[in-house]
Amino acid sequence: MAAEAQPLLGRDRGGGQAHSGADQELCIDQAVVFIEDAIKYRSIYHRLDAGSLWLYRWYYSNVCQRVLGFTIFLILALAFVEVPSSFTRTADVRYRSQPWQPPCGLTETIEALCLLVFLADLSVKGYLVGQAQLQQNLWLLAYFVVLVVSVVDWIVSLSLNCEESLRVRRLLRPFFLLQNSSMMKKTLKCIRWSLPEMASVGLLLTIHLCLFTVIGMLLFTIAEKDEAQNKERLTYFRNLPEALTSLLVLLTTSNNPDVMIPAYTQNRAYALFFIIFTLIGSLFLMNLLTAIIYNQFRGYLMKSLQTSLFRRRLGARAAYEVLTLQAGPNGTTSELVGVNPENFLRVLQKTQLNKIHKQAIIQKVHSYEGRPILADEFQKLFDEVDKGIVKERPPKPQYQSPFLQTAQFIFSHRYFDYLGNLIALGNLLSICVPGAGLKPAAWGTERLCPGDSQLHFHLVLPAGAAVQGVRAGPTGLPVLPQQRVRWPPDHHPAGFGDFYSGRVPIAAPRMVCDCREPGDTTWPVTCLTAPRKPEQYGPLSLWDMTRLVNILIVIRFLRIIPSIKPTAVVASTILGLIQNLRAFGGILVVVYYVFAMIGINLFRGVIVPPGNSSLVPDNSSAPCGSFEQLGYWPNNFDDFAAALITLWDVMVVNNWQVILEAYKHYSGPWSMVYFVLWWLVSSVIWINLFLALLLENFLHRWDPQGHKQLLVGTKQITYEMSVELMFRDILEEPKEEELMEKLHKHPHLHLCR
Repeated sequence: MAAEAQPLLGRDRGGGQAHSGADQELCIDQAVVFIEDAIKYRSIYHRLDAGSLWLYRWYYSNVCQRVLGFTIFLILALAFVEVPSSFTRTADVRYRSQPWQPPCGLTETIEALCLLVFLADLSVKGYLVGQAQLQQNLWLLAYFVVLVVSVVDWIVSLSLNCEESLRVRRLLRPFFLLQNSSMMKKTLKCIRWSLPEMASVGLLLTIHLCLFTVIGMLLFTIAEKDEAQNKERLTYFRNLPEALTSLLVLLTTSNNPDVMIPAYTQNRAYALFFIIFTLIGSLFLMNLLTAIIYNQFRGYLMKSLQTSLFRRRLGARAAYEVLTLQAGPNGTTSELVGVNPENFLRVLQKTQLNKIHKQAIIQKVHSYEGRPILADEFQKLFDEVDKGIVKERPPKPQYQSPFLQTAQFIFSHRYFDYLGNLIALGNLLSICVPGAGLKPAAWGTERLCPGDSQLHFHLVLPAGAAVQGVRAGPTGLPVLPQQRVRWPPDHHPAGFGDFYSGRVPIAAPRMVCDCREPGDTTWPVTCLTAPRKPEQYGPLSLWDMTRLVNILIVIRFLRIIPSIKPTAVVASTILGLIQNLRAFGGILVVVYYVFAMIGINLFRGVIVPPGNSSLVPDNSSAPCGSFEQLGYWPNNFDDFAAALITLWDVMVVNNWQVILEAYKHYSGPWSMVYFVLWWLVSSVIWINLFLALLLENFLHRWDPQGHKQLLVGTKQITYEMSVELMFRDILEEPKEEELMEKLHKHPHLHLCR
């Protein structure tokens, strides 16, 4: 395929072949940038002169990208500091103290610096892509509009002495996170493409909900003289909005069986209405929505990944074209057109690439034994960068000493691991066994032991030895009769950490205490829930260290996971999902941020403490199961952190009808629109989209064909595919004609035939 094509060279704004050293060096730099673009799935439509290439690589360097990422994080984190500040110990309106409010100009100065960074980012991007590409790039145009609106709103804020009621720029901040991630852009595009199919199922849900609402109102208002049925009607079917809300909440099964009990108490046949509604709505239509979203989103995701694959092939093909051999070493035309391996190795040394991936590509290049690399071979070289590497353990060291060889055999045997797991299980059980040495009646008092009893501490060592007789001094520190004990010892500053840092399973020491009368020799019990008073024992007392050690023992029990193969596969899959689903996490952050800001502007100050408003009933007079009776006061929108937690509680949909009714009572029925929209976006759309990719990832990882192995030298390395490579088997490889057509349309790259 490559042999039939004419040899080509790439030059910026010029024709002719590159024979000079400067031109050859420019081709090398162009190939480096093209390969980095292919690896990162970036567009190659940017300037290619020497100065622009230097600026381009500097912009995409680790330092610049980390500065940009930190700036995005900083401007998003300002929401916790700005008015209303989240710097209070509790979000409960009954106990919340007056938060610290930053002076006007403090957060605005930080925000101005962030906006300057974004302005520089936009300027560099606009220059590199050129004016023609800038006018066609909707994301860059939106970037410019968002910056202009943010700057104008920032100026208005300072002119009003930071006392404006609405800051529009807060709602626009998540855009900076979106535009900086290509995978998030693809995910957002897939969601937009999937909305019509979601809307069709949503229409079925709406019809189902309205139909059963009307039937329910007719069913429970036939015999109005019946007191029980009247109670059901007045409680859940008072009017159309109340009935619609009740069945909408029942669709999430949050108020089941509360909504059914009044009617079911009167007549057991009424249960069929609610069962049929739940079967059709929750078990059939909602799961059908999940299936449709999975099918549609998987297709649209593959379209997006098809675009990524095309960018990979286009960047690699561009690098191939600028490196293609023109002539042999003596000026004679080469019989086989391709890339000189030596030139490609020069390019590879300049390319920013993972060391292990680079080593794998170099090994493949050496396997060609100096012959030119053809186009299809050149493309396959970069498949290595899609593979996540799982390193094997290093080989065991070789010892000459018979004692060390014996110790190595014993401690590296799998039975020794089983022994460590058994000891970890024993430690966990010893923590979970409750003791009787500390009576609950004595907890929380100033004197932990009644009468003249003494509080003794023991450090139980693995061998069973104990240092006993340690008596608590007046400051709460353990004191021996002859000397003061310092914990941890000076010669062992790491404390208990060494027992958990290595693979050798050592029985961990534990702190135990007991209340005993003089002369009493009863066994001590583990200090699991022993009380502590900060003013009495100091900031870090022996009680705190006891709890810390117990926590380390519990965490140490996780060492059994690698020993159980199915559990190890699931654990590795979960860890892989954390990396592969970062785009979905970013979309969720954006949605949370926008809804939290909207909620603050709509509901800030709506929830007031009891006694401060005639709308707030006394806790004793509040209805059972209400917002006030359940103590849901921290679920408010008075600051950004509280708004995030409130949105999370609604997304989980457990008792979300309580929050729904409370804000309907305090702010009006229009508030239900906000919470229902949030439920649709978060719990219906996003959760189902997350489940779609989650299923695909699990199915791939549990497929034995999804794991491949590659020998690099004498070391075997196991590879696992990333999200981009997950669908590679069913993606269509772009044709050479399509690639060459796109390359010839490049505004800054001129290919000579």
